[in-house]
Formats: sequence, C-alpha cells, structure tokens
Amino acid sequence: MLEGNRVSRISVRGFAVASATAVTAVGSVVGVASGSVAQNNDAEPTAADTTLLADIPAGQQAQVQTASLTQQADTQAIAADTSAKKDAEEAARKAAAHTAIQKKAAAEKAVQDAKDRAKAKEAASRDAVRTESSSSSSSSFPVQSSYTVAQVQAMARQIVGAGQFQCFSNIVDHESTWNYKAVNPSSGAYGLVQALPGSKMSSVGADWQTNPATQIKWGLQYMNERYGSPCDAWSYWQANGNY
Repeated sequence: MLEGNRVSRISVRGFAVASATAVTAVGSVVGVASGSVAQNNDAEPTAADTTLLADIPAGQQAQVQTASLTQQADTQAIAADTSAKKDAEEAARKAAAHTAIQKKAAAEKAVQDAKDRAKAKEAASRDAVRTESSSSSSSSFPVQSSYTVAQVQAMARQIVGAGQFQCFSNIVDHESTWNYKAVNPSSGAYGLVQALPGSKMSSVGADWQTNPATQIKWGLQYMNERYGSPCDAWSYWQANGNY
C-alpha cells in the first residue's frame, strides 16, 4: 500500500507538472496573440527566423527569378559586346596590315618599273649614240694641214651627235681645251681626249696624231665602251677628276 501510494503521488505530481507546462504554453500563445512583447531573451532562433524562397509568395518569387535572369542576360550581353569589340579591333588591325603590305609592294613595283624604264631609255640613248658614231665614221672629212678649234668642234658635233655632244665637249675642254696636238708633259697623254698612250688611237686611223676626226672617233668609242656614253664618262670625270 505504501508503495502504491508513492506511485500515486509521483503520478499526480507529474500530471501537475504537465498541466502547468501546458498552461504556460497556452499562456504564451495567448500572450503572443494579445500582443504581448514579453520574450525569452535566452531563446534560440528557430527555423521560422530564416526566410526561404518557398516562404515568399508566388508573385514575389516570379519577380525575384525575373530579376536574376535579367542580371544574367545583362552580364552575358556585356561579355558578348566586349568579345565582339576585340574581334572587330583584331580584324581592323589585320586589314590595315594587309593594306600596308599591298601599298609597300605597289610602291616597290613602281620604283622598279621606273628604274627599268630609265635603263631602257639609257640603253636606247647609247644605241643611238653608237649608231650616230658608226654613221659618222663612214663619212669623210677633208684632210688639212691644220684645224681651228671651230673646225674641230664642228667635226665633233657630227661624229658625237647632239644628244651627247655637250658632255663630250666638257671632257675635251678639261683634257686639252680642243687642242688636237696637246701633249701631257708628265704622262705623255696625247690629243683631244688625252689618250694614254696616244698610239691607242691608231685602232681607228693611222693619222691619229694629225687628224682630229680620228681622235674624236676613238674618244667616243672609248667613252661608250668603258662608261656607256660621253655623259656617263663626264659624270665619272666630275666625281674623280679624270676618266
């Protein structure tokens, strides 16, 4: 009986405690419902304190998702625009480089064409000089015991030709001042063009010592063969003081 009474008391106490706990819980609920601000400062935050997407109303969920998608689209658009700009800049750089290469090639070709035309013109001029020389060589000049400077120059105009005469004349002016019997006391060079030795002119005529025409023909032949023309020989003379 004693043991049975003890059990009964424990049961009653447990019931009382349970009842008190229930009342307290109900009171808390009532207090909250009535606007009571009494809170247990020691209470731990519960899962209800964390806001999840599922806790947001359906309309607001759509707005959040739309904003997120819009931000992603803007980011992708910026990246695509940056990539497109880089591609455009690279394409423009390559196009400019290609254009520069084409212009350089065209300029080099133009220079080469100009050089080729100049060479062709020069060759034609030399051929003309040689033709004139050959034609004049077949002509005869009256043999005289002596010749004036004017007579010698007239011979030279006919033999050398107008295109190269001035250059030929410049050389003769410096070499002998148109004296067909001029002798260099130091070297022994002889005649209008100061051939060294003077006997070289015998290849054109045995009268090389007394006939200006023979000296002129030999001088023209020498200038053509060694320099290309009297004007080329004169250019060399100006640079070196001799030819």
